[in-house]
Amino acid sequence: MTEVKAYAAKTSDSEMVPFKLDRRDVTANDVKIDIEFCGVCHSDLHQVRNDWKNSVYPVVPGHEIIGRITEIGANVTKFKVGQLVGVGCMVDSCQKCSACKDDMEQFCENGATFTYNGADKHLGGHTFGGYSEQVVVDKEFVLSVPENLDPRAAAPLLCAGITTYSPLKHWNVKKGDKVGVIGLGGLGHMGIKFAHAMGAHVVMITTSPSKSGDAKKLGADEVLISKEEEQMKKHAGSFDFLLNTIPVGHDMNPYVNLLKRDATMVLVGAIEPLDPLHGGSLVMGRKRIAGSLIGGIKETQEMLDFCGEHNVVSDIEMIDMQNINEAFDRLVKSDVKYRFVIDMKSLKNS
Repeated sequence: MTEVKAYAAKTSDSEMVPFKLDRRDVTANDVKIDIEFCGVCHSDLHQVRNDWKNSVYPVVPGHEIIGRITEIGANVTKFKVGQLVGVGCMVDSCQKCSACKDDMEQFCENGATFTYNGADKHLGGHTFGGYSEQVVVDKEFVLSVPENLDPRAAAPLLCAGITTYSPLKHWNVKKGDKVGVIGLGGLGHMGIKFAHAMGAHVVMITTSPSKSGDAKKLGADEVLISKEEEQMKKHAGSFDFLLNTIPVGHDMNPYVNLLKRDATMVLVGAIEPLDPLHGGSLVMGRKRIAGSLIGGIKETQEMLDFCGEHNVVSDIEMIDMQNINEAFDRLVKSDVKYRFVIDMKSLKNS
């Protein structure tokens, strides 16, 4: 085993502090990665503060990992030392169930092993994430990152990117479709970029008129202020697809009214109870509400390749590891455009 530096939360009400953890020795199927950058996801904050009541301490978050390979196992042929790679939300799964065979490891019927706070099959206990110097990962869960992408801005693609790309792809968003992206934050800004790159007519749907300028810079063709009744009436029944990135419970009825007949709104943000929905708004028009969770490894690689082809990355603000507590406080206030990324040199040099 190798001892590495990290940052961890030791209780739900404590700050992130320096921490040391052990990484396993490289097995025949493993890849060791020297972490250069790690994105800060809202899920990191939820786990640190035990908002979902399933955290196991100490928590070392981080599932938007970018780095270079320093060692490979004997059975690894797809990767080489020095290669730029990524690790997302998962580091293992059973690889035998129907979901895994269908390249949807995130829905593994025996439980995917998440990058942090998952059951560690090798060392026991629970997994530790990317707020650390190194990580050792099964070769099947390592992703190739196109070298033309800025590795710093590519880090959030491993969660925010695939979370928004997957539903757009699954519901066949195509050139000419009218796509609404609800909410402009870490997920919403990626939804705009992907839908624009896919050739859709993109409408940013927000309660905040002040976000209009940013939305258009990101690739939105129009901005719809959802608090404006006349604007909502004008767009009623006109959307082919809605990507709902609002991270908290909310009233979905006004948004369902925007959908065309047989169209779908997909939720990717709110993992909690939602306000009551009027069944009539779905029945009248055979409309659908669905959910989506990240993506499988194959689809995540497809997303990264798409980003390399279209030069799509996240808008980021770089921080040092030592400033993570301040970043978490700002994240609660939505005070970032649009994702924090940690420069891991700050940890290594500490």
